[in-house]
Amino acid sequence: MVLPPIVQTPSGSQPSRWKIYARNSALIIAALLIFLFSLDLMIAALEQLGNVATEVILTATSNPFTGLFIGLLVTAIIQSSSATTSLVVALVASGSISLQGAVPIIMGANVGTTITSTLVSLSFITKRKEFRRAVAAGTYHDFFNILTVLILFPLEYYFGFLSELARSLSKIFAQPNGPLVTDFTMLGGLFSPLIHFLKGIINNGFVLGVIAIALLFGSILFFRKIITNIMGFGTPERFQQFFFKNTYKSFGWGLLTTAAIRSSTVTTSLVVPLVAKKVVKLQAAAPFILGANIGTTVTAFLASTFNSNAAISIALAHFLFNFIGVLIFLPIPYIKDLPLKLAIGLGKLTIKYRLVGFSYVLFTFFFIPFALIYLGKNLVGLSEATYIVKEKDGKIMYRNLLIKKYDGNQFSRWTTTEDNKELSEPNVISVYRRQNILIINNELFELNRPGFCRDGEDDNGKFNMCIREIIPTYTFAKGEKQLQVYVFEKQSYEPARVDSTTVRTYVSASDNLIVKKETVNKHGQIIKSEALQKLVKK
Repeated sequence: MVLPPIVQTPSGSQPSRWKIYARNSALIIAALLIFLFSLDLMIAALEQLGNVATEVILTATSNPFTGLFIGLLVTAIIQSSSATTSLVVALVASGSISLQGAVPIIMGANVGTTITSTLVSLSFITKRKEFRRAVAAGTYHDFFNILTVLILFPLEYYFGFLSELARSLSKIFAQPNGPLVTDFTMLGGLFSPLIHFLKGIINNGFVLGVIAIALLFGSILFFRKIITNIMGFGTPERFQQFFFKNTYKSFGWGLLTTAAIRSSTVTTSLVVPLVAKKVVKLQAAAPFILGANIGTTVTAFLASTFNSNAAISIALAHFLFNFIGVLIFLPIPYIKDLPLKLAIGLGKLTIKYRLVGFSYVLFTFFFIPFALIYLGKNLVGLSEATYIVKEKDGKIMYRNLLIKKYDGNQFSRWTTTEDNKELSEPNVISVYRRQNILIINNELFELNRPGFCRDGEDDNGKFNMCIREIIPTYTFAKGEKQLQVYVFEKQSYEPARVDSTTVRTYVSASDNLIVKKETVNKHGQIIKSEALQKLVKK
């Protein structure tokens, strides 16, 4: 490690190395605390914004293709995947976005962060040969991430490969039966008093969110500058002295330096001029870039520290995306040459047509994402449902349901309102379906055979849920029909209660919709029921 320069004090004496180390350590700790505080503040802002913000975020990200390009576009604009992934971890931890909805954003962020090295390569446009090598070096990172997305995105879309693997691995680091969403606080609530104070004087979730994003982005830049200065990597000449001796040493240095600086943008961008000026060959620099891709995942792990299973899961998904990509494109013969050949080919093409480089940046990072996000807004199907709710005392009210179903996706969002005036804002219910598993607001329904039972535990204690029957065609008001409705019975058995009840839930397998729900006491009397009266698909 290169020691920081000795700075003259006003009296002419030189500060001791211990004082320099103490000063730098204090700055690093301060940057880290600001980073963690900004994430806590972001969650507080989301809580103040409430369901309106949640609905906007989910509408924007519940389609995986849209989420992918939102991650790409946002990261390309702010040029920091660390900031994007940290915000995604915060959103997952707060329950504003599901793990499945977050994974495509993480994938897009990995592609979007490569824009900086590509832009650096364009600065060599006046020097013909250097420009060719610079474009090849700048776009190698692009092609690696784009190819990894092409491999892993379909696996995630159809099978939930990354999200399920990450969720399984997260059980090692968090309680297996812990809640999917918990209160998001760093360092045991260290920042809670300050956040409560800010919420008291700034009673605006949007303003708090802007402050949180500014602090988050600023802390990352501040941390990056401190570490870069300490390590003495201010110039490319210093960089090349001991980083590129062999494949695995190059990979290791890429990982370690990026983990320390917390920015693959800086480390990969420094490689571009080295390759352009023939200080190092692209083949030798490629493992360094792949190592940097792994090192940048440290930020997401820091953001998920002391957090819920879901937050840890998205940090693991970020790591797994990059790690699996490295396993594919680093050791396997022929395959590892694919991103290299694509980058070199693009570099050669820019020699003939200088506008190719600029066109590549505009189309890859801006035009295509904007176009697909715009087209994706039409992938939301709307339905309206009306339920009649009857209480034991004869009270009757109606509940209206606005259903947003995202075409080509397993997600739905139900927004409910009732005819009473007690609800200050609509209740948002999340629905997720994968094969025969249906999750409605964290309640699991397994669409299996009649007689199938499972045990579980909720806020009321332990329960047993069984499939009582499957109704091939269920007819509700005015002769409208739902195909294949599963009837579930849920009975709590521990702790034993005198007033124990059974809940019967009628679930439509075709529309992922509850068509009827009854609460029955131990005498067989229905004490509450809600039944679907009308379903209108728009």
